[in-house]
Amino acid sequence: MKNPQQQLGDILLAEGLIDQQQLDAALEQQRAEGGNLGRIFLQRGLVTEHALVSALAKRLGMDFADLSQQMVDPSVVTMIPEALARRHRAVPIGVNDDGALVVAMSDPSNIVALDDLRTVTDRSLKPVVATRTDVEDTIDRYLSGDSDLDQLESEEDDTDEELEELADAADDAPIVKFCNQLIARAVRDRASDIHVEPQERQTRVRLRVDGVLHEVQTQPKKVHNALTSRLKIMSELDIAEKRIPQDGRVTGKFGGRSVDLRVSTLPTVFGEKVVMRILDKSSVLLDLGDLGFREDNFQRFKRSYTKPYGMILVTGPTGSGKSTTLYAALNAINDPSVNIVTVEDPVEYRMSGISQVHVHQKAGLTFPNALRSILRQDPDVVLVGEMRDRETAAIGMEAALTGHLVLSTLHTNDAPSAVTRLMEMGIDPFLVSSSVDCVLAQRLLRRLCGYCKQPYTPSLEELESAGFASDSIEGEIPNLYRAVGCPSCAHTGYRGRTAVHEVMSVTEEIKRLIAERASAEDIEKFARAQGMESLREDGLVKALQGTTTLEEVARVVV
Repeated sequence: MKNPQQQLGDILLAEGLIDQQQLDAALEQQRAEGGNLGRIFLQRGLVTEHALVSALAKRLGMDFADLSQQMVDPSVVTMIPEALARRHRAVPIGVNDDGALVVAMSDPSNIVALDDLRTVTDRSLKPVVATRTDVEDTIDRYLSGDSDLDQLESEEDDTDEELEELADAADDAPIVKFCNQLIARAVRDRASDIHVEPQERQTRVRLRVDGVLHEVQTQPKKVHNALTSRLKIMSELDIAEKRIPQDGRVTGKFGGRSVDLRVSTLPTVFGEKVVMRILDKSSVLLDLGDLGFREDNFQRFKRSYTKPYGMILVTGPTGSGKSTTLYAALNAINDPSVNIVTVEDPVEYRMSGISQVHVHQKAGLTFPNALRSILRQDPDVVLVGEMRDRETAAIGMEAALTGHLVLSTLHTNDAPSAVTRLMEMGIDPFLVSSSVDCVLAQRLLRRLCGYCKQPYTPSLEELESAGFASDSIEGEIPNLYRAVGCPSCAHTGYRGRTAVHEVMSVTEEIKRLIAERASAEDIEKFARAQGMESLREDGLVKALQGTTTLEEVARVVV
């Protein structure tokens, strides 16, 4: 019978992580120096810590949890105190189908630790193996700072703080640590927004992940003022002013990554609510091919943004990825030979090689004024953050007619509605038809988790109610996928997002319809006859491809 250490080597050898020569050399070193064979593999750089612990889990007949890849259920992490988690290097990460608490441990053979955890949680346990580094990182991410806040809370009373005391509390180490870890956690969890919301008896913290809000923790109401003051100090806002909304910005390094945050405060009946939008700098470096465009839609859009003049409009509600698409288009055409200038409110992403102008209403730097000045700066490409009024739209369209490529956004439900919206703003139809070259409508759908999505065969009724044309589902019924949920996606069934698009090229025939003040319905019929696919149709194709679900398409697209 082989000893356990030899078994570990056999497992690594069988998985192709090491070869026989490396195994023999490691065994020779162990015989000469003693010590643990796994540590020798690590010292020699033959395997990573994750690969080694995964092999150890197999040797023990246990599951391995890669906490660096899978999401943790925040509702169960706090079921054990931080001190106990650190002592036993163990942290709850979820609940399995049998109702047992899944606990990631660096040493699952520690019987004392398992007994302590059962006593504290009063639950049956399912231990899984994780690396020591991952367990400690998870504890730092979810538990660290709570005990400090408890201590801070016990030191405060119910009286209103003086300004000086409030500033001191905001600079208190536990509050600083908690705020930094909250932001770092949001970045690691791929959140787009952080909500710090005062309730009647507590403060609720929620994160928006893949477009959906999740409550991650609550804190005592007594620490709320110190917490919001700290966030306002970080954003360079006035901590003494609590009666009016304020907007600020935070730039710093959190969780090892450089992060920009757009911060907004709002007075509510229970105190100031703070919402922080995480501006992911990596999104401005995206290639348009990474945004979920299907080939036909991409080619239609590309024909427009590669032209030297004309107007391109991207439409959709707030949070539909309009800015990301426009920045990706600017990335595609950004070149030292092209002068690109943007006017935005606010400038969310800083881009190299592009001149960006921040609107300042109080100083008189409005969209129309900024746009007039930009056109005197010899631009080739102009990005206008949003067509908010007739004056801005008119100047932008005149710029598109005089040899500039103009990109902007508009809030409409679909692409054909954009041209009628412009006419409702008071723009002459001939100006709209002459300047607008392409309208792109888009929405963001949650992407199915690649680890747990489950194929199934839908019924004909389900396909018809979802919007599939009857002639497209004749014959064999296609397989679709449903969301299941696993630790990797925090049991939501979804991980990440993709976009659905509706690209309307303004052809000569559509220009004539616009000039004749045709309705959005008439324009849509003609555009569809020329090959435009609706948002729903694009979503249904992505459901057929296994990218998303019919339920998600129905949730986002009318």
